[in-house]
Amino acid sequence: MTFDLPRNVILPVDAVNVRLDPGPHPFERDNAQAIAENWGREIAANPALFDGTVVLLSALSYRDNSLVGRCHAVRYSTFMLWRGDRQVAGAEHAYAHAMLVAGDNALVAIRMASHTVNAGRVYFAAGSFEPTDFRGGLVDVDFNMIREVREETGLDLAGVTRGKRYYALSTASGTVIFRRYRETASADEIAQRISAFVAAEAEPEIEGPVIIRNADDLPDGLMSHMKPLIEWHFADKD
Repeated sequence: MTFDLPRNVILPVDAVNVRLDPGPHPFERDNAQAIAENWGREIAANPALFDGTVVLLSALSYRDNSLVGRCHAVRYSTFMLWRGDRQVAGAEHAYAHAMLVAGDNALVAIRMASHTVNAGRVYFAAGSFEPTDFRGGLVDVDFNMIREVREETGLDLAGVTRGKRYYALSTASGTVIFRRYRETASADEIAQRISAFVAAEAEPEIEGPVIIRNADDLPDGLMSHMKPLIEWHFADKD
């Protein structure tokens, strides 16, 4: 179980070869009691939480512009225990961001709803990889991005122009894999569509859209990993 990739630098990624191992993650296998006890505290504080299935890495490396790794399906309660101490050896988290770029080059992010784990936080619409995001045992990053954006915002990015490659930023808190998705509509138009979708939902996952027009005017509640991504975009990096 190894993690071997540069940290705190944006990396070009031409391929993501992260395989879903059918076996249990050692962290979940070895911490059953602690997971159950922590989950009891979590749902007492937030009864809206659901103990679904996500994946947790047991290995990830960066070689020849590719991410190569191994992950395991775990319960969300397992992820929540790990989340409380991300320095656990042999376990890390990876997730994906569709970086939504409007026709006027502004970025459109979202603010999470009050009943979610990341209540009030701002980032690009996203969610953890789930077993449904894997094809032939390998993660389909774009499928995950399109699925999460549709679920949270109502937008369908399936036909939207994509950047020519992925990029990744790995920090102590996890590894984000991201890719530009370029819409032709303005940021205001996209935000209106998202707001209409949220208003029609019984229990929306997000509070609403957040437009970011430059790297010098960042919204309150911005997740720490977002700042370098935003600076990268407005520096015209590709």
